[in-house]
Amino acid sequence: MHHHNHYYGQTHILARYAGLDFDHPPRLRGYLQHGWNIGCGWNPVHEFYDGAWRFTWSDAPRRRGHALGRRNYHSIGAPFLYLQELEQPDEPVEREGTLWFLFHGWEGGKIHGDHQRLVDEIRETEPGPVTFSLYYTEYDRPEVRGYYEDAGFRVVSFGRRGFSYEGTDRRFLFRQLDELRRHKRVAANRLSTAIFYGVAAGCEPAVYGDPMEMDGENPLFGGQRRIERLWPEMLGTSIDLEAARATTDLELGKPWMMPPAELRMLFDWRERV
Repeated sequence: MHHHNHYYGQTHILARYAGLDFDHPPRLRGYLQHGWNIGCGWNPVHEFYDGAWRFTWSDAPRRRGHALGRRNYHSIGAPFLYLQELEQPDEPVEREGTLWFLFHGWEGGKIHGDHQRLVDEIRETEPGPVTFSLYYTEYDRPEVRGYYEDAGFRVVSFGRRGFSYEGTDRRFLFRQLDELRRHKRVAANRLSTAIFYGVAAGCEPAVYGDPMEMDGENPLFGGQRRIERLWPEMLGTSIDLEAARATTDLELGKPWMMPPAELRMLFDWRERV
């Protein structure tokens, strides 16, 4: 099982949905897409074991993978959608303000951009209080976090995704879902996984501001220009909510979600007698 499958506790969520142990999920014999992706579901240089299954959220990555000559795809819907079904709120919470996500780097690449300019634009755009979400790679950099703390924003981070089965915060998506359900808007400086999660959780989306750059960013899939061509309805300070919801359902794979028994069969998580 590839360690990426554990990122953000996604395999744990699927195991719980399938009626199995959340803390110790069975082995997933394949590769699980862990974030929204404009390519075939993974980064352009990801290595795969021959014959392994590729479990994507939606059908679009499968089609793009087939165009690259890759096979063994199966679309199952994003684990975040299954989490929403598992974690139903006892009563609706009054939504307020904006949950704003900064485009983030990773362990091997830092982001670079004009943070003060972004702060000014957020202040001019957002009608209510702002909670600013930083990925741990930026949250741990005081020179980045300070811009948003000094702006008076409430700054949060949802945890670490882990690496090689170490340090995975299994409650990462639980915290993110809880915050999204408390906010009226979700925004970011790039179209990203968090925007689609926000729309699925009932937020009004916005994508604006300096998209920033990341060290070693691979342009193979087309980057920002391709996103602007293919998903123009998801960009801007005020987005048509009906169009955003339709796109979100497709990108997160809502039509491809499965009942527990079918997931157990697909993953070969059946009980052995």
